[in-house]
Amino acid sequence: MPANMTATKPSTRKGITGSTLKIIAIITMFIDHIGAAILEHSMIFNYISQQSEHAYITLRTTDLILRLIGRIAFPIFCFLLVEGFFHTKDVKKYALRLGIFCFISEIPFDLAFFKQPFYFGHQNVFFTLFIGLLVLIGLKKYEGIGVKNGVGRVLCILVGAGIARFLKTDYDIFGVCVIILFYLFRDRTLLRDITTMLVLILSNPLEITGILALLPIHLYNGQRGRQTKYTFYLFYPVHLLILYGIGQLLIHILL
Repeated sequence: MPANMTATKPSTRKGITGSTLKIIAIITMFIDHIGAAILEHSMIFNYISQQSEHAYITLRTTDLILRLIGRIAFPIFCFLLVEGFFHTKDVKKYALRLGIFCFISEIPFDLAFFKQPFYFGHQNVFFTLFIGLLVLIGLKKYEGIGVKNGVGRVLCILVGAGIARFLKTDYDIFGVCVIILFYLFRDRTLLRDITTMLVLILSNPLEITGILALLPIHLYNGQRGRQTKYTFYLFYPVHLLILYGIGQLLIHILL
């Protein structure tokens, strides 16, 4: 997830940079979407099941492995979103950029996973990240002690979670909660890890491999690394269109 971190010079600190984290997240997301967009949503399962039960089981197993690997991506994107929030020079531009790509990515998302240009029953992950960022802005505004601030923070969380559920975004309420946990427990890593693991598993038992994302996150050295601000923004819709095209080609060949 693009994050405007402050350091621009090469780091001498041990660990991995934000750009490396971003690459890990992008690769695992791509692996996940190969399973979701091509294997699951291109009718290949139906075709293979008619040809060979063994081949069908093999394909199902392959898909499960791909999807389990892909669970690593989302927590890393959430972490980088929070880091970006803390270090960005202009949070309004950051939010605007996310908001724009919510809509740019929606048609590729709908085509890849639902085979139609407009599907309103599920929204892409940019919506989750955008809503999460708006919640962080609200939490920052109501920082401090006092009833007014406490009520304001609770309302920000409830409204953000409610919008995510209403729009049916990727990871919906649970996704927003992961972002909030990375923000609230940024300096309390043990509590952050425990609560994040619980939320991920509660959202879906298959998300259990998402906890592996905490390993590279722990290796993060606080440095931005190579400046690749738009890598994820552009990669997300483009790779979805490519996967959609591959899926359609396979359908044409096999069916």
